Amino acid sequence: MSINFETKVDFKNPIWNRDTWARIQGDLNSEHERISYAAGEVIAVKPGEALKPLCGFETFLATRLVPQEDGTIRRLNKEVIFYTDLNYDPGSRRMIDEWKNPWTGEEVSVVHVANDPFNYTISEWLILAPEDFPKDGSAPKPRKIPLLFPWKTVGNKLVLETDMHLHYPNALQPDKWPRESSGKMAQVSEIFRYWVDKADAENPELTAVPYVGTWTRITPWLPWMLMGQQPGHCMYAGFMTGASDLSIVPQHVRDFAQERYPHMLSAPTEDYGPSISSLEYYAREQTPAPPLEAESA
Repeated sequence: MSINFETKVDFKNPIWNRDTWARIQGDLNSEHERISYAAGEVIAVKPGEALKPLCGFETFLATRLVPQEDGTIRRLNKEVIFYTDLNYDPGSRRMIDEWKNPWTGEEVSVVHVANDPFNYTISEWLILAPEDFPKDGSAPKPRKIPLLFPWKTVGNKLVLETDMHLHYPNALQPDKWPRESSGKMAQVSEIFRYWVDKADAENPELTAVPYVGTWTRITPWLPWMLMGQQPGHCMYAGFMTGASDLSIVPQHVRDFAQERYPHMLSAPTEDYGPSISSLEYYAREQTPAPPLEAESA
């Protein structure tokens, strides 16, 4: 099933923003899935030190868009992040299960990410962040903000910027997770840049729009690094692109997914949930690390 969509470029039109964003993220023909792929480095940002690459990452998302009767679009999605060594030969990085903390010297177990599902609804209205809701737990007041992205035109390209800056209660509270938790609150930013051909955005034959871009994520120390509340944080820096099938993902990454997480290799066909974050999955599936010997002595 596919729907009609707006193709006339109009940065001030929430419907055009909705439809074009959806065609970048997925395929408005719900019989087709969309694969998004990203890769890069996880970099340490620690006060008083030069930035330090810690490991690589390989990421792919399998997404299906399902148009709804009210005009919204349900985004059904699975996503993985696999952590790798820092081999800089193209295509040679391999996933790792152990990682040596450069500050403590400790060998720790790597916890890869497999979020199934992570769904949300795309509409002509902005998706509100957790901090946009009342802090006292009361029902949110009706609030609708038109979906208008800060697009730019560069030659024959359209550049889409989608940034999210979040500050929310940490699923890993420090009293239970002293070595994994960065503190009571999690401060996370997601910074995306998509470059698309204007001609593709205007093409009514394209239910999905090709793109290239960058992904930057600023996040607390990854819990499996066992950095606790030490000052600093991680920054993911990488490129991203999308395609109609898994051929865009390197073969060794697909092989690893087939071995460990075969259910993540295709997009959902039904809307199920709940959709929770990687920190919430960690809290559900892992157990707190024991203290270091020096700490327990």
